[in-house]
Parts: sequence; C-alpha cells; structure tokens
Amino acid sequence: MTATTSQAFAYAKASGIIRKSYIGKHMAGLAKTGSLIELDRHLFPHANHQLPARELLIDMEKRIAKRAVQHSLSVINYFSNPPELLVHQLRACEYADLKNCLHYYSSGRASPPEISDLGRFGTIRFNFYPDFRKMLSGTKFEFLLSKDFDKIKSPNYDFSLLETELDVHYYTLLVNALYKLPEYNRFWVKKIISDEISLRNCVWALRMRVYYKKSPEEAASYLMKIIMPNSKMDLSSDAVNMLNFPVDSYTAWIGWRWEKFLNSEYTVKNWTADPRHFQNAAFYYIKNLSLKCFRREPFFATSIFCYIKLKQFEEDILTNISEGLGFGMTGKEVFDLMEIQQRSGL
Repeated sequence: MTATTSQAFAYAKASGIIRKSYIGKHMAGLAKTGSLIELDRHLFPHANHQLPARELLIDMEKRIAKRAVQHSLSVINYFSNPPELLVHQLRACEYADLKNCLHYYSSGRASPPEISDLGRFGTIRFNFYPDFRKMLSGTKFEFLLSKDFDKIKSPNYDFSLLETELDVHYYTLLVNALYKLPEYNRFWVKKIISDEISLRNCVWALRMRVYYKKSPEEAASYLMKIIMPNSKMDLSSDAVNMLNFPVDSYTAWIGWRWEKFLNSEYTVKNWTADPRHFQNAAFYYIKNLSLKCFRREPFFATSIFCYIKLKQFEEDILTNISEGLGFGMTGKEVFDLMEIQQRSGL
C-alpha cells in the first residue's frame, strides 16, 4: 500500500470513528446520566458489569482508556511505517504510565498500575517494574536512570518538578518529529503544539499562584521552557508574563495574550482569576483547533495527529464525567462544572 493510499484509508477510518465519538452532538446524551451504571450502559451497551460503585468506576476508566488507545492504533496501523510524529504522540500514554509507576514506587507498591497496550509502538518494559533500570535501559527514557530513585520515596519529594521534566522531554521530541515533516504539512500541528504548550504553562502558573500561593519565582521553576525551531520565543513566556499580575485585578490582565480565556469580570462582585475556568477554556480551544485541522487536512498525516488529539480529548471528558458521577454528581452537574455545553455548541 502506498503512503497516499495508507493516508486515505486511515483518514476514512478516523472519520468514521469521529462521527460516533463523544466530542460533539453525542455528548448531549451524557448530560442526562444520573449514575455510573447509566453511564456504563450508555458508553458500553453490550457490557454487563455488576460491580459496586467504586469498583465500577475503576473498571470503567480502564475500559475508556483502553478503547481510546485501540481507536488510535486502528488508524495508525494503516501505515506500515507511520510518521514519527504520530508514533510519539501515541506514546503520550507511555509517559502517563511511567508517571503512575513512579508514584506507585514512591508509595512502596510492589505491582505496577494499569498499563496501556501500545503494541509494536511501546518502548518501556513495564513488566520489569519496580526495576527501573530494566524498564528504561535502551529507551529514550534512559536519562532518568541518573536519578536517585530512593529519594522518590521521601514524603517531601516534589513530584511536580520530575513530571515537568518528563513533559518537556515529551514535547521536545514531539516538536522534533513535527519538523521532520515537509514544511507545507506543518502549519496546523505547529500551531496546536505551540499553543498547547503555552496554555499548559499558563494553567499551571495560574494554579500555582491561586491555589498554592507560590511566588512568581517559585511558580516559574515548574514551567516547560521550550523554544520552537527557527523561533526565539520561549513557550513559557506567556506564563512568565502573567506571574506578576495580581490575581484579584482584572484590569492588570487586559492585553495579555490569553485574556479571552479568563473568567468574566462582570459575573462576580470581587473578581479573582479562576484556574478551573481558564483550564476549561484552554481545553476546548485546543479541541476545536484540532477538529478544524482534522477537517481541513484530509490528505496529510497531520489530520491523523488531530484525530488522536480528539480521541485524547474524548478520553479526558469521559473520565471526568465518570469521576463526577462516582462522587455523586449528576451528568448535568459535571457538564456545568466543566462548562461543556457552553463551549461545545451542543
């Protein structure tokens, strides 16, 4: 099969899956769910799981994650030699699983967490957990072996810095893979990646300032400092710029690049920047940008990048809804909390 034919088949498969996915009009039905059992029947109508609520929540989240990976693999596998960009994007699961393994190790758990099956694209030997040397040797994660893993078990260990280091590693390799594509094939994905990095930095900086009361200097140490090729702009600069803005004065934020994602100054008497509102707005912005790219670039591999991004978006949405229902909320309450209806055009 030629590369062009592979792309055509992959896009056709992706389009069919997207039409049935919970990223648009199909999400409306989820707002009507009132329990985990109802959600389970909605998402997996052929399943029959008679489990207590807590066990059902864990089991359902596993099935949601597994299906997201399977849907991504079912499209990528149309390529005999997939673009490195798609392979590395898929390995975001590997980074998440590794972070979970590190947390499990810190708490002394002998068995690893649930691991995503990436098939031929997996690189970490998770079956050797908790022996990180056997897990990571010869992989692109080998740089972690220089660390003292015993320190991870300290109750005062700051996991956020280690997770930021892994995030920088992931995005750096993703950007490198992007620039191996022809220049004409990069525009949309370059925008998605650069905007996502900037927004993730801003979300984290805002959380540091509002929730954890970190100083601007402290918060800056947790940012992903990444510079796109042929650019002098550090993608942490938007976050750095806002670190000194007072979080209780909207006027100070006027003119900032991502001002439009802040909560309105007119909805409350005493305004304070709301990290949850900002994160929701950024989340849906990247989702809508990915959907636009998917529709506009059917003949390029970047459309499959956007397809995988949309499946990751769907997984996050479904996981958040299931967790909300697990805490006793209704589907509508979860939708309101995540501002889904306002931002998804349902």
